[in-house]
Amino acid sequence: MLKYFLLASLIALSDQLTKALIIKNIIDDQFIRINSYFYLVHFKNEGAAFSFLSDAGGWQRYFLSIVAVIASVFIIFMIKKHRDELYMAIGLSLILGGAIGNLYDRISLGYVTDFLYFHYKDFYWPAFNIADTSISIGAAIIIYEIIIKKNKLDIE
Repeated sequence: MLKYFLLASLIALSDQLTKALIIKNIIDDQFIRINSYFYLVHFKNEGAAFSFLSDAGGWQRYFLSIVAVIASVFIIFMIKKHRDELYMAIGLSLILGGAIGNLYDRISLGYVTDFLYFHYKDFYWPAFNIADTSISIGAAIIIYEIIIKKNKLDIE
């Protein structure tokens, strides 16, 4: 089970390292073009995913921090429960690492640093970070596992 918590720690640490590099090297709201569809940016997201609640007046920092702490504790119990189910435990570990990475930002800075910004023509995906990516991949793994298990149960 330690391997799952090490994975979560690795995600949180890599998230914090990349954010520190962005904060140190890119000024606020700066765009650095990497290629025709990808920029490195330095955005401060005071809200949740896709900047939801970002202009709510400040209370969202505490609310989202409390939600992240509760979710993290719940995920730790879920990892223990599913420790013998490799993909489910990996998915939960990825979500836990991402949640901790963004929680650290929110508590220490008051916002989450986003820096990966993709677009295609006039379609711009909201900026995100390593923690967000980890959460999304973890959720996709869990959804896939649930669908596969449900289909296996329906077949039997």
